This record gives sequence, C-alpha cells and structure tokens, in this order.
Amino acid sequence: MRPKPFIPECLDNPSFVRDKNSGTVWHRCELRTLYVDTDRSQVVYHANYLKYFEFGRASLMRDASYPYKKIEESGYIYPIIKTELNYYSPLFYDDLMYIHTRPAGLELVKLQFDYLITRADNGDIACTGFTRHCAVNSKGIPVEIDAKTLRLWREFPDS
Repeated sequence: MRPKPFIPECLDNPSFVRDKNSGTVWHRCELRTLYVDTDRSQVVYHANYLKYFEFGRASLMRDASYPYKKIEESGYIYPIIKTELNYYSPLFYDDLMYIHTRPAGLELVKLQFDYLITRADNGDIACTGFTRHCAVNSKGIPVEIDAKTLRLWREFPDS
C-alpha cells in the first residue's frame, strides 16, 4: 500500500519542512545518487537506502550541533539494532533526492529515527523506513541515552 503523498512546506529554517498532510516536521537534506549506487537493472540497489538513511541521520545530528564524532568522544555509541525499509518508487543514477529524517521513538536505552526519501524532481516517495539504535558505552554495555541526545528528542518540533 502506498503512503499518502508527502507535501513539504518550507519552514523558517531551510533545513526543516512540515508535511502538509500529517503536520509532521522533518529535517531535510539532499543527495544525488552515484553510478556505484545502482545495480544491473540500473536502479539504486536496495541496501544503499540504508546508506542514505545514515546520511540523513548524520546531517540531522550535525545541524543540531551534536555530530556523531562528538557523541563518540563523549563515550557513547549508538549501533543499529533494527531496520525497516519500504520501497515505492525507484531512484536511478544521478537522481537528486531529499532525505527527510526525524527523531521518533525513545526508550531508556533505545531510540529510533524515521526516514522518508523523495525524488526532488517530482516529490514521489522512493522509500520510507526507520533505524532503531541502542545506547552503549565504549565496552559495548547498554547505558542510558546521553543528555544531549535526549534534549534533541525533546526539542525537535512535533508539528
């Protein structure tokens, strides 16, 4: 089943958009597909969408002034423990895409990012999904989510 159309509305900060259908606010960055991202059928290989999710997640954290490098320097690591991807419309070589990312679920030691990737030329949804992460220390032991990350989840606009 196809999702409802995503209709982005620019906000005061150009890195954020609001979906007119749901009212949800997303961080937005753009990326162009590379030839190496495609497979023999000339579409973006399915696993590369996880790489695009990472690009969106890293862009969001960098724009929030808390890049992963700083997170790791403070003693926290957030490995992925679960992913979900839903494909709707293929991307091809040299397509410009918008990667929309937002903080989602939050638990004591787990957090989730949601993603929505659209084609820049026509707004069609290419892929949706999420990544779930567990906070661990440098020894790989689960720990509570760090205060700066908690603040990002609490301060990210709901609508």
